[in-house]
Amino acid sequence: MPNKYVKIFTIIFLIVFASIGGHDFYVHRHFKEAMVPSSSLTEVRHLSDYEPSLKGTVNDSNIYVFDSGIPGGTVLLLGGTHPEEPATNLTALLVAENVKIEKGRLFVIIRANRSASTGTRMGEAYPDFYHVKTPWGTKIFRMGDRVSNPLDSWPDPEVYIHYPTRQMLAYMDFRNLNRCWPGRNNSAITERTTWAMMQLIREENMDMVVDLHEAELEYPVINTIVAHEKGQAVAAMTSMTLTAQLFDVPLNMEFSPKALRGLSHREIGDHSNAMSLLVESAEPMLDRIRGITDEYLLMTGKDEFVVKAGEHGLLYSPIDEKGWPIDVRVGRHSSTFLTMLQFFTMMYPDKPIVVSGVPGYKEIIANSLGTYLHNPQEAKDGHVFYD
Repeated sequence: MPNKYVKIFTIIFLIVFASIGGHDFYVHRHFKEAMVPSSSLTEVRHLSDYEPSLKGTVNDSNIYVFDSGIPGGTVLLLGGTHPEEPATNLTALLVAENVKIEKGRLFVIIRANRSASTGTRMGEAYPDFYHVKTPWGTKIFRMGDRVSNPLDSWPDPEVYIHYPTRQMLAYMDFRNLNRCWPGRNNSAITERTTWAMMQLIREENMDMVVDLHEAELEYPVINTIVAHEKGQAVAAMTSMTLTAQLFDVPLNMEFSPKALRGLSHREIGDHSNAMSLLVESAEPMLDRIRGITDEYLLMTGKDEFVVKAGEHGLLYSPIDEKGWPIDVRVGRHSSTFLTMLQFFTMMYPDKPIVVSGVPGYKEIIANSLGTYLHNPQEAKDGHVFYD
């Protein structure tokens, strides 16, 4: 075969596979997740209401506002800070679709860093999507990365200099939402996103901010609440109560370190009146020593290699053949958030935040997460939103 034909066929071959890959990337990036908010929804705002430069960008995330009309405290729940941690956005969605607000106000952001949900971690072979079974069908969600999509923030610096402390962090943390607090309005999209949320927190005079996360079992900060000084009492009571009365695996509590900057549990408390709390659950798919990286591992949390590592004392969280299913992880987050609200109301009776209707740990494990997600096809006109 003449050399020119080899080149032609090679070019055609590359174009075909580039087109297939490009189509998959496009579908994932532009996929919209439908949500049907509870009847307590008051309004839907956007991050661009607090930082106009986000208008029209991928990170102009929805802010779901639930106002009881009865004076009380105000809380912000953040899901999706790291979209490779699905229990976080699923818990925020669960709350937004089921909550009944009785006193005070609740703000929910399901996808805090939407950009990071539009691509998966390079080189890790993550699934593009994951699925939750419901009584009405299967609900599909985007799998994401830990950091903002390079398509939205490029290039990275050689070293990320945190603002305003000027602490030097890893270059990729320039796109890590939980290293970019309190943010600034004249930087790249990730810092502008945290700036917008800080403006929301300050302008709405938030009393408490809860940031949901998941962690690999090889990581010591796991199954825990990380608390700013302002939130230590709420965190301690929540930890002791749930460990003693509800959870099979203890929920620990630790103090927010002052030496490491850019994290929500430190910067929100330092730069606003709010108490800031971060909650971690266990996610085996994040472990370096895992086996096949697929949706089964993501949703069941079952992996023989991670179990073997536990047998050798290499983990900071227990795991057995039951794994860490998504229902357990979401259930822990849900009950932790609800218990925090109860103790906050008890400690600050002049600023109550009272909610009902949100299923907790026992209900979710018994009935499954999908039981509590609503069918967008059956929603009233205009009562479906997309993240």
